[in-house]
Amino acid sequence: MQPVDVISGDSPVVLGVPHAGTFVPEDIRAKLNETGLKLGDTDWHVDRLYSGLLDSATMVKANFHRYVIDANRDPEGVSLYPGQNTTGLCPTTDFDGRPIYREGTEPDAQEIEARRLAWHAPYHTALAAELERVKAKHGVAILYDCHSIRSVIPYLFEGPLPDFNVGTNSGTTCDPDIEAAVASRTKTAEGYSAILNGRFKGGWTTRHYGRPAEGLHAIQMELAQKTHLATEDLPFAYDKAKADRLRFHLKDILSALETLAPTLINNASRGANHG
Repeated sequence: MQPVDVISGDSPVVLGVPHAGTFVPEDIRAKLNETGLKLGDTDWHVDRLYSGLLDSATMVKANFHRYVIDANRDPEGVSLYPGQNTTGLCPTTDFDGRPIYREGTEPDAQEIEARRLAWHAPYHTALAAELERVKAKHGVAILYDCHSIRSVIPYLFEGPLPDFNVGTNSGTTCDPDIEAAVASRTKTAEGYSAILNGRFKGGWTTRHYGRPAEGLHAIQMELAQKTHLATEDLPFAYDKAKADRLRFHLKDILSALETLAPTLINNASRGANHG
C-alpha cells in the first residue's frame, strides 16, 4: 500500500485528507487489541464526502490509519493542545482514553521514527509539493484540511460537538477573508450548528502550512460525523441522504474559496498582520 494518493487539479484549492485511510500493516495490526482493531477514530468516508465537489481541486489523501502514525500531528511529538486530553503522533489510546495496543506491544521511540519516515513524511512531502505547484500556478494556494469526528467524546470535549468546527488557529493560518467566507457559510447553513476556533482550532497541518504572508493559506474543517454517517459506531456506514444535504453546503464553501483566491495575492501583508 502506497502511503498517499494524489489527485492533482488546476484549482487554487487543495484538499488535505490525513485521517480517512484505514490501512494498517500486518506487523502493526498484530499488536492492536480489540479496541485498536475497531479503528474507531477514523475520519470515516471523508474522501468520499468531498469527492467531486470542486472538479478542479487537488486532493492529497493518506491511505494509512492514524494508529500507524498521525499525519496531522507535529513530527516532533509536540502537543497540539497543551493541558488538554488529545492523542499524539503515534497514538497508544483511542479518543476515549482506552489503550489500543496489547499490553507490552506499544511502539518505542525507534519504531515511531521508522513509522514517521515510512508514512508521515511521504504524506507531507506530497502535500507540500502540491501546495507549491498550485501556488506557482496561481500565486496563492488554499489548503482546506478535511476532518470528521464523533459528535460526543467526553474524554476530549464537554457536551455535543457542533456540526461544523472551523479552525484557523485563532485567525493566524489564513487571510481573514477566507475565515469569514467559511465561518459565515457554516453559521447560516440551515439545520446545522457551527463554531469558529472552538475545541478544534486546526491541527499541525493547518498550523504548519498556513503562512498567509507567503501566499499559503490553511483552514481546517472538523465535521461532526452525525452529519453524514448513519451511526457514529460500527459499521460507520455512509448515509447518502445526510451526506448529499451536507455536500450542498461544502460545495458552496469550496466554490467560495476558489472565487476568493485571486483577491488574496494583494491581501498577503494584511494576512500576515492578522491575529
